[in-house]
Amino acid sequence: MQMPTNRKPQSSKAHGEELLKVRDAAVELRVSYPTIKQWIYRKKIRSIRTAGGHHRIPQTEVDRLLFRTRAKTAPERKIDMRRLSGRNQLVGRIESVQISGLMAEVVISIGQQQITSIITARSAREMSLKKGQTAAALIKATEVMILRV
Repeated sequence: MQMPTNRKPQSSKAHGEELLKVRDAAVELRVSYPTIKQWIYRKKIRSIRTAGGHHRIPQTEVDRLLFRTRAKTAPERKIDMRRLSGRNQLVGRIESVQISGLMAEVVISIGQQQITSIITARSAREMSLKKGQTAAALIKATEVMILRV
């Protein structure tokens, strides 16, 4: 029996809110499965229990914690976010990618706000930008660049 090579995160919906399996939330947040379980038990992350007793993590909770979990300490976060020279990098989730001709419009949701960037269609294709992926908006002067994280 062959296993699929590209496993998509499985999700469900409750009260109109997308729910992720604990393991999928851990992958998105780049933390271990046991860490997410501890966060659930310590009420650091909100979860919803299924009828079978399994935990599901609302996508909004993952989005809330997305920026905070890139590194454990302030110096690590600074190094992690400053690999490029830009000072203002905001991590969020891609809401839409519209490619038309030579240009692409990328909308990233960061918290309750959205940032729109116009980049080349080639760059969007090279980064394989798709709705739902994690990305960073690098804001430098009047320019907004997109980084796939």
